[in-house]
Amino acid sequence: MTRKLKAAIVGSGNIGTDLMIKILRHGRYVEMGAMVGIDPASDGLARAGRLGVATTHEGVEGLARLPVFADIDVVFDATSAGAHVKNDAFLRGLKPGIRMIDLTPAAIGPYCIPVVNGDAHLDVPNVNMVTCGGQATIPMVAAVSRVAPVLYGEIVASISSKSAGPGTRANIDEFTETTSKAIEVVGGAKKGKAIIVLNPAEPPLIMRDTVYCLSESADEDAVARSVEEMAAAVQQYVPGYRLKQKVQFDRIPAAAPLLVPGVGRVSGLKTTVFLEVEGAAHYLPAYAGNLDIMTSAALTTAERMAESMLARRAAA
Repeated sequence: MTRKLKAAIVGSGNIGTDLMIKILRHGRYVEMGAMVGIDPASDGLARAGRLGVATTHEGVEGLARLPVFADIDVVFDATSAGAHVKNDAFLRGLKPGIRMIDLTPAAIGPYCIPVVNGDAHLDVPNVNMVTCGGQATIPMVAAVSRVAPVLYGEIVASISSKSAGPGTRANIDEFTETTSKAIEVVGGAKKGKAIIVLNPAEPPLIMRDTVYCLSESADEDAVARSVEEMAAAVQQYVPGYRLKQKVQFDRIPAAAPLLVPGVGRVSGLKTTVFLEVEGAAHYLPAYAGNLDIMTSAALTTAERMAESMLARRAAA
């Protein structure tokens, strides 16, 4: 297989521009076809034009009028939850078989965390990349749940205020709701909760995440190994992803259980994981690991989809 699938990015802001650079530098099965925005003065559209990528500032309607649209197989949507619903409906009306990689919290399609369930969604027309906090922390919940049933999973994602653009700020409620649900659906927790903190510190701090899992009693060494193996798997596409310290454990005796809203009284094992995500600085600053992990996960998902699609076409 030598040919690549052409992709369009809808949203010419920070996330879309960083994703474009990643595709141009590292795309094996996916290549840039078009960059789509709504602000003709955006840096993302200007940069795309300088790099020889077709552009439009007229949204998905403008994309449909570009000659390259006939060859577009994959569309990344880096706009907002509300806009994605409309974008998906419009583009699917023109091309029913188009693949949508949703980087908003809209969650029209199934949640996708590449290291956890990416291979299960290779043929799905629309996949949702959850949120930056979800991409960073849900692998850790899943790592615990594959050793012992997780009754409650809570994540706290702390990101620099400077790395939270208009789209992130406009979708805070969707962020917490989508991430909480994905902790359950993908992470395997019976009950999930997500909290996001916008840190105004100067100089800006890189993304930090804390994951708490309350599970049935389990072997601590087995849980720690599972977490470390999962972290190494994420590092394959996000090199700046790392554990800040060794996994922490606390035993919760049956005689003194914790009362967890929505779950009830819980005893067993409490696992705490501390994470740090440093960005690759392709376009965004290194402290914006929250955005880098989203674009990296989206590209990894698209690459696997494209590889599968190209293999089938070659065999046909």
